[in-house]
Parts: sequence; structure tokens; C-alpha cells
Amino acid sequence: MNLKKPKFWDYKTPNFISNLLFPLSKLVEFKSYFFQKKKVKFKEIKSICIGNIYLGGTGKTSLAIKLKRILDEQNVKSCFIKKNHPNQIDEQKLLEKFGKTFVNKSRLQALKDALSENFKVAIFDDGLQDKSISYDLSFVCFNKKNFIGNGRIIPAGPLREPLRNVEKYKNIFLNGNDEDVKSLEDVFNQNYSNLNFYKSRYEPLDLIKFNLKAKYIVFSGIGNHHTFVDMLKKNNFKILKDFEFSDHYNYKPHDIKRITKLAFRENAQILTTQKDYLRLSKNLQLKINYIKVELKIDQLDKLKKELIEII
Repeated sequence: MNLKKPKFWDYKTPNFISNLLFPLSKLVEFKSYFFQKKKVKFKEIKSICIGNIYLGGTGKTSLAIKLKRILDEQNVKSCFIKKNHPNQIDEQKLLEKFGKTFVNKSRLQALKDALSENFKVAIFDDGLQDKSISYDLSFVCFNKKNFIGNGRIIPAGPLREPLRNVEKYKNIFLNGNDEDVKSLEDVFNQNYSNLNFYKSRYEPLDLIKFNLKAKYIVFSGIGNHHTFVDMLKKNNFKILKDFEFSDHYNYKPHDIKRITKLAFRENAQILTTQKDYLRLSKNLQLKINYIKVELKIDQLDKLKKELIEII
């Protein structure tokens, strides 16, 4: 069962509920600190980890696809690695559209499988919390809108591990739309040193196929629904109503029926994300449009240089 994240996670300061849960957060932090695994590294294949500290909705999969495209341009044989989570079939399907994807309950075994097929680079989508692998390069993704929420570790806040761990990972991605990120960079620079910042924005790839004079009913079950809606508004979509579902939501016929009835009544079109569309059964995909999106990275040359250096 997928649940929406609690609203208090994204408050600027912890509230009463967060304070009640804070002792549990300390236990989570204690466990992650003292139960470290021995890391494994393979010289024959390079590993790139794309992860997050904030739980969900930070653009990891979009960045993984972008890195794959860069490596393809360099004629580097690369693949994706994804841990087998039954509720994340949508992300697996999306990655498979762009390259060979190894899915396994063990990321380490998936890496061995990639090595056996002579891949030179493995891109891990959501592997930051897997302490069994020593990655050659790591990127930590943050959403510009939510950033670190109230700054606390789950369950008192949205962080999977302490923010100070960014010093180990070095490379910070700030993904979103046109939000000002100077204050976010200041938070890092005031407390940590030697970090590399990358800024990106979501841009539609197939905007030309949509009628921007029409009205739209929008829905999604992703980690950051509001960033998706903001991107559409930025590109002049007229959104009559938007529905937010929990991340990786398993849509039922009555969910889509409710949306299609409203669209029919209001003479509106229905729009969702590509990940949500892939999660729908064939019969539920009827009359549903999806928009293709990619990350536009400001420091693209810097990123390409960093990737080439590890190859």
C-alpha cells in the first residue's frame, strides 16, 4: 500500500508531530551509522549512483536517462541497474525504453550480471542507501521546491540519512523548474565544503502535439506532483483540475473513471506523466495523454567532463 508523505515533512520547521517522532528518527540514524556493510568494487565496470537523501520526487530516473544519453554519445556501453521493487514497475519500464536494465533484489548481483555482459558503465537509479557497493561516482538529487523539508530524518522528516552525508557524495543536483536556488546553495556552502552543484529544469519534449487552447485535467502519482503541475503551467497549459495520488500509485478503474467523467463534463483533455501512463493497464490508457519530459542541465559540459574522467 502506497501512502502520501505527511504534509508536516515539508514544513520549514518541525511541528509537534515531528517532535513526537524525533526519538524514532534518532534510532534510524543510529542504525544506519553502526550497521555498515563492507563495500565491493569492480575494476572492470564503472558504477554511477544516482540517489537522494530526501525521500522521493527528486528526479533520479530523469537524471539516469540523461546520463545514459551522454554516455551513448560517447559510444560507451552502459546500462541501468534498478533494485526489484514490485511497486516500481513503472520506473523499470521507463528505463527499459532507453537501454538495457538489470533488475534484481540485489543490486550487487545486478552489477555482476551487467559485468558478465561486458557493460563498461552501470547507472544505478536509486542506489545511494545501498552500502554494499563502492561507487565510482555519486550524484545526490534534491527537488528545488521541497529541498530538505523540515530537515529531519524519517519518520520525523523526509530525509533518509543526515544531510551532512552530502560531503561524502560531493555532487549535488538541484532539479525542478525555474525556482531560485541561491538560498539552497547557501545552506550547503555555509556548512559543507568542496561540493559540486548542478542545476536543471524539466522541459517537455513533445509540446507541439498538445493543444494549449484546450482545458486539461491533470493527475499523477509521483514523488513531487506539484513540480509536474508547475512545469505544465510554465508551458501555458490551462489546468482546470489536478489530482495527486501517492508515489507509484496502483490506479484502479474507479480512479480513472472519476477523472474521465470530469473531463467529459468539462470538455477537457486528460494529461499525466509518462511514468503514470506506463503504470496504467491498456484499457485504462484510453483517452489518457502523457507528456515526455527531460532534464535540461545548465552545467552540461562540466557534467560530461566528470563522466569522461571516470571512464
